[in-house]
Amino acid sequence: MTRAVRATPVILGLSGLTGLLLLVELLPYTGVVSADYLPPTHRIAAALGDELAEGAFWAALWDTLLAWAIGLTIAVVAGIVVGIVIGAVPVLRALTASTIEFLRPIPSVALIPLAVLLYGTEIQSTLMLVVYASFWQVLIQVLYGVQDVDPVAEETARSFGFSPWYRVRYVLWPTALPYVMTGIRLAAAVALVLAITAELVIGAPGLGSRIAVAQSSNAVANMYALIAVTGLLGVAINLAARGVERLLLSWHQSVRGEVLI
Repeated sequence: MTRAVRATPVILGLSGLTGLLLLVELLPYTGVVSADYLPPTHRIAAALGDELAEGAFWAALWDTLLAWAIGLTIAVVAGIVVGIVIGAVPVLRALTASTIEFLRPIPSVALIPLAVLLYGTEIQSTLMLVVYASFWQVLIQVLYGVQDVDPVAEETARSFGFSPWYRVRYVLWPTALPYVMTGIRLAAAVALVLAITAELVIGAPGLGSRIAVAQSSNAVANMYALIAVTGLLGVAINLAARGVERLLLSWHQSVRGEVLI
């Protein structure tokens, strides 16, 4: 793939973003939307500059990233371990199938009252929602990965007397890893959404609660600036996840020749 072809999606992506910024800049002047509700881009950029100069902003950003990282780590470890155990034992898979299908569609936001009852506005409330939402993303992908293991390779490993650990390490894991990485990438984005949502609704410390404060104090430009920060965080997290995925799966056909953005 030539350098020009690789750069095309990047150029198109930046062009789309530039178009969005231009649209937001012009809309308030057309009368379609009042500047009181949608400030032009230059006012949002100025508000973003003000936010970046405040220590409280960086403290909120740290709180959000901390909740995201801890919640995602717990969900990934639990999803991989539980997924391998359930997926490798057909009886367990059959026993848990209906329970998983019952629990998985429950929206994490439906657990907000329970989280508040248990932990109030502490970070544990955010962690509870993040872990619940992210866990299923990883678990389902691990189950798919385990299901995709070649039965011939599995039987060959058994016939050579491989221990359960060696079968997991050398037969199951290489097959499941692409699925695991997909689950982690999906879970990383979901974890950020739930972290912001929990902070916004519950009032736990973080960018979400800062957005709520800006909205209630009629600092509309600051509110949009903080929302833009959450969007940039999402882009950064997705790029980092895809970078790790490309690094770990450089041997796999699914990532060969893939353009990062």
